[in-house]
Amino acid sequence: MRSGKVLLDTGPLVAYFNKKDRYHDWAIAQFAMINPPLLTCEAVLSEACFLLRHYEMGAENVLELLERGLLTIPFRLENELSAIKGLLLRYKNIPMSLADGCLVRIAEQNATSVILTTDSDFRIYRKNKRNIIRTIMPDDL
Repeated sequence: MRSGKVLLDTGPLVAYFNKKDRYHDWAIAQFAMINPPLLTCEAVLSEACFLLRHYEMGAENVLELLERGLLTIPFRLENELSAIKGLLLRYKNIPMSLADGCLVRIAEQNATSVILTTDSDFRIYRKNKRNIIRTIMPDDL
């Protein structure tokens, strides 16, 4: 089991529930090794619910993880607007999504955290302007 705070991005969450996703088996294996709760933000949950909207109980399954305490949201966007706007501006050439910006900000607030993702942009993003963000991602990214 992984210890420490794991921050959850949209990709692994969608892959977990979508059996056709190329990273489904990888996501299942990762979730089995992580002690809950995972930290995330509303933007990630919104993206996941939208991407799973055509799957039976897709959005409901995502929200159930939150309801069961397997996910938690330690973040309030309105309290972090200045920092998030700065991140979105800094990475506008990528471009950075709101969800990615929120996860980078949560990583800044949790120094020993690691982000569970299928998004290789997290290799580019930096927390506190220069520090590499630790990630768990598939080997082929």
